[in-house]
Amino acid sequence: MSVSASNSSLGALSILNLPGVGKQIAKHLAKLDVHCVADLLFHFPSRYQDRTHLRAIRQITPGEEAVIEGVVTAISHPLRGRTKLLLAVEDASGTIYLRFFHLLRFQQAQLKTGVRLRCYSHARLGAMGLEMVHPEFQLIRAGRSAPIDPHLTPIYPATEGLSQYYLRKLTTHALGWMQSSQTFPELLPDVLLQQFALPRLKQALQFVHRPPAGTSMQALLENETAQQRRLVFEELLAHRISLLHVKQVFQSQAGVSLTKEGTLTQQFLTALPFELTQAQQRVSEEIRLDLLKPYPMLRLVQGDVGSGKTVVAALAMLKAVDNGFQAAMMAPTELLAEQHYHVFQRWFESLGVKVAYLSGSVKGQKRTIALKAMAEGETQIILGTHALFQADVYFSRLALVVIDEQHRFGVEQRALFREKGMQTRYYPHQLVMTATPIPRTLAMSFYADLDCSTLDALPAGRTPVTTIVMAASRRDEVMARVREACQQGRQVYWVCPLIEESEALPCQAATDMAMQLAACLPALRVGLVHGRLRAREKEAVMREFKQGDIQVLVATTVIEVGMDVPNASVMVIENAERLGLSQLHQLRGRVGRGAVASHCVLLYQYPLSNLAKERLAVMREISDGFKISQRDLELRGPGEVLGTRQTGELSFRVADLMRDSALLPAVQEAATVMLREHPDKLEPLIQRWLRDGLSFGKV
Repeated sequence: MSVSASNSSLGALSILNLPGVGKQIAKHLAKLDVHCVADLLFHFPSRYQDRTHLRAIRQITPGEEAVIEGVVTAISHPLRGRTKLLLAVEDASGTIYLRFFHLLRFQQAQLKTGVRLRCYSHARLGAMGLEMVHPEFQLIRAGRSAPIDPHLTPIYPATEGLSQYYLRKLTTHALGWMQSSQTFPELLPDVLLQQFALPRLKQALQFVHRPPAGTSMQALLENETAQQRRLVFEELLAHRISLLHVKQVFQSQAGVSLTKEGTLTQQFLTALPFELTQAQQRVSEEIRLDLLKPYPMLRLVQGDVGSGKTVVAALAMLKAVDNGFQAAMMAPTELLAEQHYHVFQRWFESLGVKVAYLSGSVKGQKRTIALKAMAEGETQIILGTHALFQADVYFSRLALVVIDEQHRFGVEQRALFREKGMQTRYYPHQLVMTATPIPRTLAMSFYADLDCSTLDALPAGRTPVTTIVMAASRRDEVMARVREACQQGRQVYWVCPLIEESEALPCQAATDMAMQLAACLPALRVGLVHGRLRAREKEAVMREFKQGDIQVLVATTVIEVGMDVPNASVMVIENAERLGLSQLHQLRGRVGRGAVASHCVLLYQYPLSNLAKERLAVMREISDGFKISQRDLELRGPGEVLGTRQTGELSFRVADLMRDSALLPAVQEAATVMLREHPDKLEPLIQRWLRDGLSFGKV
């Protein structure tokens, strides 16, 4: 993440004002997102070296980094090999050799016998004894003192054209500017600095760029110093305030109060063939209370696979219809959107509620009719994919937006969908749902703009799924188990990561697997579904599987979410070592939806990485989605767990959510204080740390 544009807007000095920085150097610095002096101060070292004391040559062992000082006693220019210059350097204790493969002309001119050098590098054993390759060196002129460094030496992320020496020189100038500048403010109020025992910003930055001699290298590496803790705290605070500010701004907009108590909800509940769990009742009540408010709801509903989120969404959508408004639900895939459409159509048909479906595959006259019905308010419930926020889509009176599997959509996509419902008088309520339980650490950091509800109970009648991990070489045994399950009237999913065979990836392909199973199990009907099939073809295969006409469904991970076939009791996943914990858990959730014992078989190919071994062990031992998500966070990091690594949303400069999770309660408390008592400092704080400032979570 860069703070370039943001720090520039805080009145910071242009980088061109630093001594020795011209247009060419500025171009190199721009590659590091450094455009002003303040940016340079937030370009933090990645590690440090200890050059704070001289070592006698005799004391150095191979592999050590050390500072030595001695006199050049011999120079040679080897005729063979890459070495262009070889120097012998002596101190009172012994000799070390300096080996150079390339040197600038002025450097060669400096290196003569009799000159005194101070050098720093790794030492190694060479053909002639102890040597350093391309050390950093400094000429020590006769009669002049050369004090040893009083601080650890920072090593910065660099780019071509910028040496470490030059970056350190520029940073020294930047630190000098910082100490005297009146335009580089302390943004945390004194009361928070005192309450949480945090040093001031200038002190923290000075320390991080120039740690005093004696500072623990291990403490620096693990961000354990008070000064680093201060920077981590401020960065986490900026992220949280950004999201809370988004929520504050959004909820300052007018919403629509859904206060009318119609009959649809009770009719729907009476018709359901099951009773809601206590968790579903609790979450539905939380949503109902939100919908009564005159400002837009922003609520996240998270629940494990099969916890009944769709029913909760249906109740919320019926509340909108009961009040004379429309409700729309967006799903990440056509398969899931189609399933929602069929489920809602079945549920709502007897209630007289009109349901429509819109996706990229709905074209021609069918699309024209659907768009017209939505725009004129004829359709009350609309299900679809990202096609719902395309330019030609208009709603009549949209009061509620539901986003399923919200982590599949970016911030901008969710905002575009919400904007579709923005009327002249109000914004729609927003409900986002995920079947990927979010660890508390992430929820506190990245969903601060959302009120969170948790479905923490599964409906009655669900049976635990037994998970087995097997080498792919035992596939024949698995086929025998599949045959046995189908003979007992059950159905089977067989998931493959690829559609067709690939030379690049040694994975089982779905098309090949479908043919193998059809040949090995001639008495069974094998179906195939994948992302390249047309919507009509996928729908036909899925319908046959649901009706029991297909016994074995070979599929790609397109069936990861949304498939609900209670009669399916076996899930086989090929190349399970290539899938993440969240994806494996979602796939496993396609079985165990009926009353019969269910099984998930994870087939893997050798060799297995340590990470893959850990993932498979977690799947075998844990069935609770919340515990799995926590392990996923520990193994892969927040960007992968939330599915946003590619968007850059989770890029921290100094903070680490796992390492720094203990700070989050204090950050929450500080954010509340900042929002309530220091509104003038919110935007500068966000701009200091976030690339896009307030647009990070813009509504």
